Amino acid sequence: MIIRTAGTNCDVETEYAFELAGAQAERVYIKEVKQRNLLEYQIIALPGGFTYGDDISAGKILANEIKYNLRDQFLRFLEKENLIIGICNGFQVLAKCGILPGIEQYFEDQTVSLVANDSERFEDRWVYLRVHSERSIFTENLQDIITLPVAHAEGKFVVKNNKIAQKIKDSIVFQYVNERGADAGYPYNPNGSVMNIAGIVDRTGRVLGLMPHPERFFSYIQHPNHTRKQIPEEGDGFFIFKNAVDYFKS
Repeated sequence: MIIRTAGTNCDVETEYAFELAGAQAERVYIKEVKQRNLLEYQIIALPGGFTYGDDISAGKILANEIKYNLRDQFLRFLEKENLIIGICNGFQVLAKCGILPGIEQYFEDQTVSLVANDSERFEDRWVYLRVHSERSIFTENLQDIITLPVAHAEGKFVVKNNKIAQKIKDSIVFQYVNERGADAGYPYNPNGSVMNIAGIVDRTGRVLGLMPHPERFFSYIQHPNHTRKQIPEEGDGFFIFKNAVDYFKS
């Protein structure tokens, strides 16, 4: 199930990426989600975009809809060891409704957020990411360094306090780095995220939130250098979707 609402704009690409990976994907509007049985699905995706125009703050309104109207359904879905992925705006939603980081439980009081970029502007660029592949189903067998595009104005990952920062260290799955795989500042870290965080998972590794867009690099023809360099046919982002589908196939 790919949940969409007013302002979602990456749902079609996300649906296509899942289908290429072997899933049967369906885009469902938020009002319809409330009438569906989530247990008929195995994966929920919250795609990128600007839900409700990012009024109040990015992803906040959709986060509240999930937290206050769909909490029980989501908890039952998660109890079945199903998967959730939130991409860009979807990551903002998962953080602001308290599903992520999910240190002690889901829908806990918000302890992390995605706020305005340090550059104070929309950042649309390709980034390098260090992958901690052993921490999530989504990242199994990924290369140590991958590349994906970002496109956001509120992507700076922040934590409530140092105690939370320590607790989530083992939840980090993607970090912004330079082309050599070393920590680096702007523009390699496009938003100023603490600990260069680009993506985290919950304690089970089955809920992933990331700011870069894997659905925008499932094929070599989406890479800006595909006419200049030898790029593998399947883009780095494709394997994130394939890992999710293969989890249920196996």
